[in-house]
Amino acid sequence: MSKPAERPEIVELPADAPALAPASQRRAAQQRVREARDRLTSTSGTRPAFDRELLRQYAQTRISASYIVMLLVVATGLMLSVWLHALAAGAWTAGVLCIHAAIVRNCSNFLADQPSLAATRRWRTRFVLLDLLYGVCWMAILIHPALAEVSGTLMMFLMLLVIAVSSMLAANLPVAAVAVTAPVTVAITLSLALSGTLDNYLLAGFAVAAECYFVLLAHQLHSTTLATLEARAEKDALIGELEQAKSISDEARYRAEAANVAKSRFLAQMSHELRTPLNAILGFSEVMKSEIFGVHAVPVYKEYSADIHNSGVHLLNLINEILDLSRIEAGRYELNEEAVALVHVIADCHHLLKLRATSRGLTIHEVFEQNMPRLWADERAIRQVVLNLLSNAIKFTPQGGDIWLKAGWTASGGQYLSVKDTGSGIPENEIPIVLASFGQGSNSIKSAEQGAGLGLPIAKNLIEMHGGTFTLKSKVRIGTEVIVTFPPERVMSALAPLSDEAPPLQPDAATAPAQEKRRLRKPIMNAGTGL
Repeated sequence: MSKPAERPEIVELPADAPALAPASQRRAAQQRVREARDRLTSTSGTRPAFDRELLRQYAQTRISASYIVMLLVVATGLMLSVWLHALAAGAWTAGVLCIHAAIVRNCSNFLADQPSLAATRRWRTRFVLLDLLYGVCWMAILIHPALAEVSGTLMMFLMLLVIAVSSMLAANLPVAAVAVTAPVTVAITLSLALSGTLDNYLLAGFAVAAECYFVLLAHQLHSTTLATLEARAEKDALIGELEQAKSISDEARYRAEAANVAKSRFLAQMSHELRTPLNAILGFSEVMKSEIFGVHAVPVYKEYSADIHNSGVHLLNLINEILDLSRIEAGRYELNEEAVALVHVIADCHHLLKLRATSRGLTIHEVFEQNMPRLWADERAIRQVVLNLLSNAIKFTPQGGDIWLKAGWTASGGQYLSVKDTGSGIPENEIPIVLASFGQGSNSIKSAEQGAGLGLPIAKNLIEMHGGTFTLKSKVRIGTEVIVTFPPERVMSALAPLSDEAPPLQPDAATAPAQEKRRLRKPIMNAGTGL
């Protein structure tokens, strides 16, 4: 009989257990774990990459200072030949130079070697042993019996010179710095301590203190270099994260742009495809509603035909708005500029929507400044802007409310248009939403006359194409005001007159269209300034 499977133990978290750590805390924890693992696998307590970099700087330093060390060794050999036999001094000089050449060659081989953890450990051990052998050679000459008669001050100077140069060269490898300086210090200290004089005792203590000082200095230089490497590694990591984030952001932006282009193409294509059957629907429904071919046998059919026609007109307006928005977003909307009387356009739009406002019990007030010159603008675009703004005001103003239509001069010499209502208003946080394509506020969603959310974005884009500004101000339960301004450059009285004093030039292929445009534009401008 088989043994039943054991149930896994269910561990319940306490009620006050903290939530999952955010991404930044998880990333910091992962970095700490990685650094701890790197220190365990490193021979110096730092990251393996830092060990390799420190050895690389050590090798480069030894190579760059090789000629200075050679001059120091040769000069020391010449000085020692005063007290030693020339053959002994020459042999010592040749031996130290050979060891120095071996160190330089190994440094060159290390720089050319492929980096790896095992290779780094092997090169580190080799450098320490070579520096130890180098220090032993200096120790051997300093404790030579023939130099017993040399003054302690001279020996101390020679020791300090050797320790200082060796410590600076091996600062990036503190173990090597100790290996090269410790034998020299031990030799000089013992030699001075065994002499039995007070001065030599003091010099021996000074030698030990000098050794400690240079060891600490080498350690400090090593710490500074390591801190620099860590800072550079963190900077490289941040740059890598920024580049990765930028690549992700660029990819997302490209996808968003491609999706936007695909959306615009789809809307434009579908709008064109829908207008063809819609024209037929509008035409036949108009014929049926007007009873051109006779009275309907059933009177309700006339009402149905009128409903079909009204719905088709609404759908056609919506399709036209989508086409306009698609052309504007694609940069293919072209302004057909001409002399436009802003007050006349506003009055015409008021006349078109007056019946609708009256049926809702609304009062529209007109406040226009007189004798305003014409604007150099697209009349169809301005008419569309006014109709959209006035339609929205009528739609969202309750019965018995008031609407103000204003037109006048701006402080900078331009012209402005204002549509203000006493409707329910728009919350301040929803203003960017209603100005975006297909965006609708909470009041629009609750309204019985919902739209597509294209009127305000189209009006804003059309005004910006004229170089003007579109400002929407609204307060809940007080009302909404939209202010549209046109720059002074579009006021025809502010345009500079064309000069007729210059002699006419023969038009060529490049200047003929521009001259023809100026010739046609001048009469229009002069005629427009009379208003």
